[in-house]
Amino acid sequence: MDQDSHCTAERELLEAVSRITTSSTTSPSDEEENEPKAEISCQVRRENPEKDDTQDCSATLSPNSSMTTKELQEYWRNEKRQCKQIKLLFEIPSTRIVEHHLSKYVMYKIIILQTGSFDSNKSVIERRYSDFEKLHRNLLEEFSEELEDVTFPKKTLTGNFTEEIINERKLAFKDYLRLLYSMKYIRRSKKFIDFLTRPELQEAYGCLRGGQYTKALEILLEVIGLQERLTRGNPVAIVPTLCAIVVCHKDLENPASAFEYGEKALSRLCVHTSHRYYMPLLETMITLAYELGKDFLSLQEKLEEWKTKKDPIRVFTLKELAVREYVR
Repeated sequence: MDQDSHCTAERELLEAVSRITTSSTTSPSDEEENEPKAEISCQVRRENPEKDDTQDCSATLSPNSSMTTKELQEYWRNEKRQCKQIKLLFEIPSTRIVEHHLSKYVMYKIIILQTGSFDSNKSVIERRYSDFEKLHRNLLEEFSEELEDVTFPKKTLTGNFTEEIINERKLAFKDYLRLLYSMKYIRRSKKFIDFLTRPELQEAYGCLRGGQYTKALEILLEVIGLQERLTRGNPVAIVPTLCAIVVCHKDLENPASAFEYGEKALSRLCVHTSHRYYMPLLETMITLAYELGKDFLSLQEKLEEWKTKKDPIRVFTLKELAVREYVR
């Protein structure tokens, strides 16, 4: 294909996507129209409301003019996936009582399901009463108006471990999570997402720092799906986790898997080249591509282009960045 036809193909692709984006942003989905009243009122009350899901997607439509047609197509495919809303359901099917020499508490098993999906898409976590209590306290600092009519299960002086109280709290916490998720500003807040993912990520990064790459990888692969669904409107948010998976696979001598997850991370940074993970990720991908006999010259060109635009500064390696995440 000559230069003129190549440019024509890119223009046609941009025009097609522009038409799709325009139609999607002018026709709100039934789900958006049926958002709970409390959520709609939030949009009026808050002075600086977050953009809605479709607005966020259209706001990130800023492809780099230097991208190839293949990169451009991949970028728009990612954007289209990000614009699709994900609906999650919360279930608390069981509990277990944990006893230590100085403490005793109930752990609630939370299953998070994506509607219309098979069981392979479910996430399973455990949280105790104090975790829920801390979440509610933190959310009240920012969302006091939204939560003014929300009743949080109270502590009791006695009977906390009776079957009746535990079952009542199971139902109450399930309804509580569903209510929080129904409010756009809350479900997309860092405090809510941290409640569902941070303990597992802290454990995974702790294992990574300790050289327990197999255990770290196991946890990261469990949490990445949930983290991705929770941050659907912000694809860059999961880049650190993807890069941690790259580091684990690389140190476990699985270069093909490391390269696969590196490509996923790199596709999310194609228009965010100033991101702190961009250059370390490029350097790692060049090494992996060379080892696997893949095209590394295009990656090398991107790295050299990045270096010409940036002042020479000390840049951490991908592993050095990863071990600095989630340090308590």
